[in-house]
Amino acid sequence: MINRIREHVTRWRHAGYSNVTPTTRRLLEYWADPERDNRVLFCQREAAETAIFAAEVAPRTGDVWIRNDLDTLNAQHNDGLNRVALKMATGSGKTVVMAMLIAWQVLNKIATPQSKTYTKRFLVVTPGLTIRDRLRVLLPSDPDNYFLLRDLVPPELRGGLGQAQIAITNYHTFLPRELAAARGVSRLTKDVLNPGGGPSPFTETDAQVVTRVLRDLGGSQELVVFNDEAHHCYRGRADEVKLAGADRTEATERNEQARVWFSGVAAIKKAVGVKTVYDLSATPFFLRGSGYQEGTLFPWAVSDFSLTDAIESGIVKIPRMPVDDNQVSRTVTYLDLWSQIRDELPKGGRRGQAPLDPTQVPDVLETALRALYGAYQRRFEEWEASAEALTGATPPVFIVVCNNTSVSKWVFDWISASNMREDTRRCARSGIRSAGAVRLGVVGR
Repeated sequence: MINRIREHVTRWRHAGYSNVTPTTRRLLEYWADPERDNRVLFCQREAAETAIFAAEVAPRTGDVWIRNDLDTLNAQHNDGLNRVALKMATGSGKTVVMAMLIAWQVLNKIATPQSKTYTKRFLVVTPGLTIRDRLRVLLPSDPDNYFLLRDLVPPELRGGLGQAQIAITNYHTFLPRELAAARGVSRLTKDVLNPGGGPSPFTETDAQVVTRVLRDLGGSQELVVFNDEAHHCYRGRADEVKLAGADRTEATERNEQARVWFSGVAAIKKAVGVKTVYDLSATPFFLRGSGYQEGTLFPWAVSDFSLTDAIESGIVKIPRMPVDDNQVSRTVTYLDLWSQIRDELPKGGRRGQAPLDPTQVPDVLETALRALYGAYQRRFEEWEASAEALTGATPPVFIVVCNNTSVSKWVFDWISASNMREDTRRCARSGIRSAGAVRLGVVGR
């Protein structure tokens, strides 16, 4: 389906963007202008073009199969919620694409107020507070907004961006809260007044949750939802795979998060209406325990810019795996490090666990980190002496991927406290940003 849509979008692009509004044509040509100083990456253009083609062009050109297929898939997987997934590798500019689609929607709504295709109201949902704060660049009022910083809107149209109504939240706000009137009421009183154990009269209803989440938007018109890191949002089903232990606990927690996120968007659709939900993710796949085969691409995906494409295009860094470990051996031991240390690592995340002593990491892990960091340090010194460093190019990055947040914090603390810290200070003096170690990234799965 993705490749078939891509063929149609390619022909439409080469034909000069026919069957679009004047506003849409102005934006598309502006983004594609080869003389731009601030070029829009082709992968960003293609994702935005695909979304625009499906919503605005396909109904006018007889390509109704796109809408019909999406309707069928969304009825099967999303209770009829109109979801459109755009798969983009990490680092290829998902936030830029969101800004492009916001500009397309709001400027067309200003030009054609009666059109039901467009809106000025947007809700951006994220998995956490850090990402939510990073997405403030989608607010036209923000001094670092992408509409200006990335030059996404022609000068004569920029004034209209002020009419956009954008709220950015994290999915946790979809959890019903206790009503103000119920605060201070004893648990015994609540049990007496709700003997059946049904929906509590002391917590928000779905409608009240929607009112709170959308209170900064005002009005009652339908809106467009952007799900950032959308692989966290899905409607689960009965698990066909039997899981046990930590895997089962992790899947249960993940499915509950997905349920809250999906139910919240569904409640908004029921209360005020949702034109489209644009899912943006580098990995829009069903995860283990969701009830679907692990790694299955969201069926409602309409475009795909993969990590391999991003690497070949020079947009993201090339990951380098270790090729030696300073050991007297014919094998590279640390390519299979996980199997040697997994039984010595904590099984759960940081929640509810006491901090781990950074001086007590397993010996094999410590030896591996020192050897691998040494290889990274040599590469960094090569970069530091090269012309790239003088131009301010991003330096090499040392990344450790861990099985959960408890282990990632443990490893981060060990690296920060070890004799590698001198390298950190040296790089800080030379103006290179660091985080506990030279360009260190430690992430939990």
